[in-house]
Amino acid sequence: MVRMLRPFARAVTYTRWLHLLVAIVWPSMWLFVQEAWWTQATAALLLGLAGLVPATRLVEGFQARLLLTGRRHGSESAEIVATPSVTWADRGRTVVWLEARLCLGWIVAHLSVQLPLLAVDLLTTGLGLGPVADGLVPVEENRWWHAVLAPVPLILFLVVVVWSGHLITALAERLLGPSPAERLAALEERTEQLLERTRIARELHDSIGHALTVAVVQAGAARAAGDPAFTDRALGAIEETGRAALEDLERVLGVLRESEKPVNGRPALTDADRLLESARASGAKVDAEVTGPVDTVPGPVSREGYRILQEALTNVLRHAGAVPVRVRVQVAAGTLVLAVRNPLTEPVPGPGRGSGLRGIRERAALLGGLARTGPDEGDWQVHVELPLS
Repeated sequence: MVRMLRPFARAVTYTRWLHLLVAIVWPSMWLFVQEAWWTQATAALLLGLAGLVPATRLVEGFQARLLLTGRRHGSESAEIVATPSVTWADRGRTVVWLEARLCLGWIVAHLSVQLPLLAVDLLTTGLGLGPVADGLVPVEENRWWHAVLAPVPLILFLVVVVWSGHLITALAERLLGPSPAERLAALEERTEQLLERTRIARELHDSIGHALTVAVVQAGAARAAGDPAFTDRALGAIEETGRAALEDLERVLGVLRESEKPVNGRPALTDADRLLESARASGAKVDAEVTGPVDTVPGPVSREGYRILQEALTNVLRHAGAVPVRVRVQVAAGTLVLAVRNPLTEPVPGPGRGSGLRGIRERAALLGGLARTGPDEGDWQVHVELPLS
C-alpha cells in the first residue's frame, strides 16, 4: 500500500500532469472561437509547423527536463536534451513529440475533468438528490449504492495522473532524447574529460611525489650526517624542490579552476638540469648524457619526457637511495630515447605496487611510444622511446 501511494508524495507526479495540461491551453482557445473539427485540425497543423523550427526542440527539451524529470537546464541529463534541432531527423521527432503530447493532453484533460464530475454525480444520486443526465457516464436514477461507487472515479483519476506522467516521460526520452550524433559527441567529450583528469592525476603524482621524496631523503641524510654545512645544503635543496612543486601544483589547480584554459609553462626536457641537480643534492651519483637537439623536441613529447624522467629519478631515490644512476637522453632519427639505470639494492617489488611505473607506461602509450621497466642484468632500468612525429 505504501509503495502504491509513494508517487503521490513526489512533486514530479504533479508537474508531469501540469505539463500535459499546458499542452492544450492555446489549442483550447480556438474552441471559444468556433467549435468545429477544422479548428482542432488547424491547431495540430500549426503545431507541426512549429516543430520544424530548430529552437522549438530547445524550448520543449528545457520544459520537459524541468517538469518531467525535475532537472534544470544546466544539469547533466542523458535522457532529454535541451538543444536546437540540427538535422531533419531531429525536426521530425520534435513534430511527432508535439502532436503526441497534444493528443495525450486532450485525453488526460478530458478525464481530469470528467472523472471527478462522475464521482460527484454518483454521490449526488446516491444521496437521492436527483439524477444527472450530463457527464462522462449519465446517471439517470437514484440508487443508494451509487454513493459506494463514488470513490472509484477518483481512484481512476489518480491512476490517470500517475500513468500518463510515466507515458509522457517515456515519450520525451524517446523523441527528445539525444540523436546518435549527439550521443557520440557526448561520449567523446566525456572521454576527453576522463583523459584530462588522468593527466592531472599523473601531474600531481609526479611533481608532488618527487618533491616529497627529495624532502624525505634530504631530511634523513641531514639528520644522519650531523654536519651543519651539509644540513644547510639539504635545507636549500628542500626549499628549491618545494618551490618547484608549489609552482606545478598552482598550474594544475589552475586547470581545475578553469577547464577551458590551456596548460602553459609546464616544465619540459630543457628544464631537466634541475631534476638532475635535485637528485645529486639528495645524494645520488648521477651520470647524465644528453645527445641531440633536445630543444627541438615537440612540446607535448618534451613535457611528457620531463615527467617520465622525473618519475624515474623519484623511484631511484625512493627505492634505492644514494646510488649511482646513469641517465641517457638521446634525440636522433625522429625518436626521443630516455634511459635511466641504477643498481638494485632491494628485492624487486611485486605487481601493483604504486602507480608511478604504470604512469610511465601510460604516458608513453598516449604518445605512440614504448616503455620497458624492470630488472636488467643486476640493474633496474627505465627505457622509453617516444616518436617525435
